[in-house]
Amino acid sequence: MAAASASSTSLFISKPSPSSKLSWKNQLPLPSAFAAISLRGCGSNHRHSPRLVVFAMDAKPTVLVAEKLGEAGINLLKDFANVDCSYNLSPEELCTKISLCDALIVRSGTKVTREVFESSDGRLKVVGRAGVGIDNVDLAAATEHGCLVVNAPTANTVAAAEHGIALLTAMARNVAQADASIKAGKWQRNKYVGVSLVGKTLAVMGFGKVGSEVARRAKGLGMHVIAHDPYAAADRARAVGVDLVSFDEAIATADFISLHMPLTPATSKILNDENFAKMKKGVRIVNVARGGVIDEDALVKALDAGIVAQAALDVFTEEPPSKDSKLVQHENVTVTPHLGASTMEAQEGVAIEIAEAVVGALKGELAATAVNAPMVPAEVLTELKPFVVLAEKLGRLAVQLVAGGSGVKNVKVTYASSRAPDDLDTRVLRAMITKGLVEPISDVFVNLVNADFTAKQRGLRITEERILLDGSPENPLEFIQVQIANVESKFASAISESGEIKMEGRVKDGIPHLTKVGSFEVDVSLEGSIILCRQVDQPGMIGKVGSILGEENVNVSFMSVGRVAPRKHAVMAIGVDEQPSKESLKRIGEISAIEEFVYLKL
Repeated sequence: MAAASASSTSLFISKPSPSSKLSWKNQLPLPSAFAAISLRGCGSNHRHSPRLVVFAMDAKPTVLVAEKLGEAGINLLKDFANVDCSYNLSPEELCTKISLCDALIVRSGTKVTREVFESSDGRLKVVGRAGVGIDNVDLAAATEHGCLVVNAPTANTVAAAEHGIALLTAMARNVAQADASIKAGKWQRNKYVGVSLVGKTLAVMGFGKVGSEVARRAKGLGMHVIAHDPYAAADRARAVGVDLVSFDEAIATADFISLHMPLTPATSKILNDENFAKMKKGVRIVNVARGGVIDEDALVKALDAGIVAQAALDVFTEEPPSKDSKLVQHENVTVTPHLGASTMEAQEGVAIEIAEAVVGALKGELAATAVNAPMVPAEVLTELKPFVVLAEKLGRLAVQLVAGGSGVKNVKVTYASSRAPDDLDTRVLRAMITKGLVEPISDVFVNLVNADFTAKQRGLRITEERILLDGSPENPLEFIQVQIANVESKFASAISESGEIKMEGRVKDGIPHLTKVGSFEVDVSLEGSIILCRQVDQPGMIGKVGSILGEENVNVSFMSVGRVAPRKHAVMAIGVDEQPSKESLKRIGEISAIEEFVYLKL
């Protein structure tokens, strides 16, 4: 296995005020987040020239703190920069101030929009989010304007877990309702009989930092804890005494469900009418994660029907929720105003963590908590651009094939090239494969800065192998192959002869193509999404599947069949521009000659 040794140094230019006396200072190797072209949005035409740091000899950078930050964090910032604490700014006021600032720190209440980045006139170098979520920051605009975005993902873990347990126990014993009853002059002991936690099954949905801490505490309360997380390693869960199970098994067997999953397109309204119907009657639900993972109207119906006995919610789809919200006003719902991270200790910890990240970024250090895409030298990305897209899509396809509770731990990436190892820098490709593997099932934003850190943190071991080919080194790569070992597959045909999920792709005329699934040769453009079908090779199969999709006006962009021999088994790969309905996919699966199929989003 060969390692790439190519590296690059980029410089950054900051606009001084016209009256400043200029001198060279802090000409540090710049993190790739400030170089030429973004990985995220690599299909765009945006370009930024490398820039150079220019400071006044006696000047410090200016940090605007737009929302309240703990004193310890403020003091850290003041040791390095001029600090402007201006709270409750209107969008117009923020846009006016930002052109005088090198860094901005916000919590969740300030919207850092495209207008903010445009108003900075290129001076804003880093945005710090004091907390985990970055829904209020326009990441695409930040990247286009060469601005790094960092967050503080670890400091509030314990606080959020403790609040989850507090809601769990308060809900089980009707603490909030009983308190309100007594304060209203009533004494209703019989009405507020609760339920015990000992011996009950808690399903932790999302076994990351907060979820695992909730599991530890619930075990201490005598609960039986199971968890669902498509990415968590089974041995890490077993170390806490937790069994990893499928999503359906978790929600069907749980007495209590505690949500700790990120809000992604895959998890948006994941608790909906269909999934509430699968739950045990009388289940109780806690949510200290993101409001959008629950369909709130469906939850009200489930509460009214008695499917869900109680819910305890710290987060909502819209915050603050409307005063007449049926969910908030429901008698069997306990609510708090997004207090998960609201302890004095967590607030100080977040303040220190974000201050250190912002100062480090201003010094030109690489940030492990960077959440937007970094930049890479233009000449490298221009050449690798289609392979960068291919790498991410192969990762996305491969991770969607992983079944059950088996965590992804070992990934092997193979690059076939005619170039010598020193002439092929694969760091960006490895980062994009990590991005593809991690982002579909988490709220982590992966880039060149944090890819290796993110993989290590999640116990994901990525090994790289080079195949040196004969021929001209004009093209950087012939193909990229991604293999995931020691996992079950939703699509058995994706398992290679050696037992791993295997996906292989090439670039043809600048377009990424999927060219191998398991041991089957296919050829389908990686645009839109893909349906993979294993079938008995016989006439009319393409027509049958195409007709079902055509009836629903789903456009087929590519269709390819790879087979082991005529009239034997074959894998059909179908590229589609729109997402087929569940009914259409069900009809495809009911075709007698189709033995298995899977729909994969790109």
